[in-house]
Amino acid sequence: MLSVRPKVAELAFQLFGRALHPELFEVYKTRTIKRGDYEAKLDITSAGHIVTWKHRGLTLTEVACSATHPLPEKRRLLSYRLKGQKSDKVEARGGITYQMNFHLEPVPAEVFWAFQEELGRDGEREGLLHTFDSSGRMALGAISFLSVEERQRSLRIQAFHTFPDDYAIVKTQSIFELPS
Repeated sequence: MLSVRPKVAELAFQLFGRALHPELFEVYKTRTIKRGDYEAKLDITSAGHIVTWKHRGLTLTEVACSATHPLPEKRRLLSYRLKGQKSDKVEARGGITYQMNFHLEPVPAEVFWAFQEELGRDGEREGLLHTFDSSGRMALGAISFLSVEERQRSLRIQAFHTFPDDYAIVKTQSIFELPS
């Protein structure tokens, strides 16, 4: 199956206060985490990633995908086009906090290829990694990498998504935190 990613200009970053149906997405890699009082499922998808975080009946779902991807509007807590830089915070019931920031960074070709090579080399050992097929314009395909830091009361995820056709890198960081 060919796995090519959409253009970087078509991306959106969203947070939902609910789970989303898995059949809405084409998933390439998955990892499940269970730690203390929370669990999370991380998916690398065709356009980015999904993080579904659960704690005592509360579900938060972070999605980085195409803005044209048909997603429900019900219980959508955040929605941003992936342009420039953005930070936000959501306080959920029970004192749970979710913090996010993203940065879309266009870079010179030589910086892009050095970053992509390092990510592909180190990502296999350190996190969840998927290399996409080439779009045909570039010899190498895009890479998605999720780095996870698990703590007893928090989960931090750093995601890196490369877009070779645009020489662009999307960097996101999310923190799901239980109250002290």
